[in-house]
Amino acid sequence: MSEIAFVSIPSLRRLLRRREVSALDVARVTLGALERTGRTLGAVATLTPERAEREARAADRALRAGRAGPLCGIPYGAKDLLDTAGIPTRWGAPPYRDRIPHRDATVVTRLRNAGAVLVAKLAMIELAGAGGYRECAASIDGACRNPWDATRWSGGSSSGSAAAVGAGLVPFALGSETGASLVLPAAFCGASGLRPSFGVVSRHGAMTLAWSMDKVGPLARSAADCGAVLRAIAGPDPDDWTVVRARIAPTPARRFRVGVLATDFAGAPDTGRRFEDALAVLRRGGHRLQAVTLPREDYLSLYDGIAAGETLAAHEEFIRGPAVQALTDPAQRDGLRAYLDRPALAYVRAVQARERAARGIRALFHDVDALVAPTVLTEATPLDADLLAYRRGRRGGNAVLGAIAGIPELSVPMGFGANGLPLGLSVIGDLFAEPTILAIGAAYQRETDWHLRRPQVDV
Repeated sequence: MSEIAFVSIPSLRRLLRRREVSALDVARVTLGALERTGRTLGAVATLTPERAEREARAADRALRAGRAGPLCGIPYGAKDLLDTAGIPTRWGAPPYRDRIPHRDATVVTRLRNAGAVLVAKLAMIELAGAGGYRECAASIDGACRNPWDATRWSGGSSSGSAAAVGAGLVPFALGSETGASLVLPAAFCGASGLRPSFGVVSRHGAMTLAWSMDKVGPLARSAADCGAVLRAIAGPDPDDWTVVRARIAPTPARRFRVGVLATDFAGAPDTGRRFEDALAVLRRGGHRLQAVTLPREDYLSLYDGIAAGETLAAHEEFIRGPAVQALTDPAQRDGLRAYLDRPALAYVRAVQARERAARGIRALFHDVDALVAPTVLTEATPLDADLLAYRRGRRGGNAVLGAIAGIPELSVPMGFGANGLPLGLSVIGDLFAEPTILAIGAAYQRETDWHLRRPQVDV
């Protein structure tokens, strides 16, 4: 039972349906691990034992009656920007420490309907890093430690979600991403993480950072498990008009045309070697690889111009008021206030340029089914790192492509760097191509065991 969160979702589902374990026992063991190890890592915002017991008992009744949903009895954690009725949802920020919503976010409702059991709200960077932040500890819950090395960061802003999955405290968790907030911590913590296409998963009941770029997605042990969660939470929602795609069915395994994004590995030779190893696995699987170069655009500036305007629109009253001073990270406070001086014209110009850039990105998929690249060039940063300097440097990664073009990305573990910390392989698809990238990720994981490796933490 102490290793239950390392079991795949299908395997745990079989154990529950055969009545070899009960949903209530699984929930209690998971809550114990989160209390003991999750709090030590700084991954926990709020445990939800009363709700967990209630939902687990309901799952056991459904299992006995033979009417179990696809995730019946599977425990999970939700990032603390997803509303949960009667349970604090603090957005990781001290000014919102007393915020208690009256209604669940759509994704939380859908997981409950699928039989999943909410055991915790998981820690995050305050306001999902809306203003830019310098400190790993930019959260009401402090710095979230990496389960592979407690002196390293778990990544932001879905810090707690990635750490809890990477440590084997929950079988899956929900995170969110605007720039790199889901796939980067997945890579740092040795988890699999899926940022879906814009328009696939409802954001109703999730804190808004940038409405045209925010996405909610799963972190889990494997690509296959991410797909199982995605199918439970995806689909149109009358409360979110931006969701335009029906639920996504899995695609049969086959050989794909894979574009290898040009990457400069100067200063990151270990990541380059692990990436070449990953490409060798894909070649052995029969996939056809070809070199691909992104169109020349200043993607980061486009992202920044759009995110700044939309963050200000969502949080203007807070930014103008005195409560912004209660944020933990001074750089975040200054960054948010600086948005007030941005001209509206800068946002409009960025939106106009985005359309051209998005067309250029998506044109790559005329010749390939998916793109691959390292999720990030570096291993997890030290807890005392200056994150603004880190972002200005060569951290690598292509997460803002999804923000600009709305396309999905899957990060899966691809080995370890010089310091013994996980590295991630990104599989990027065209809009609504989740089945393709999940199939490639699952095929890669059938031939490797990186996603099965476990950190030495007490669970």
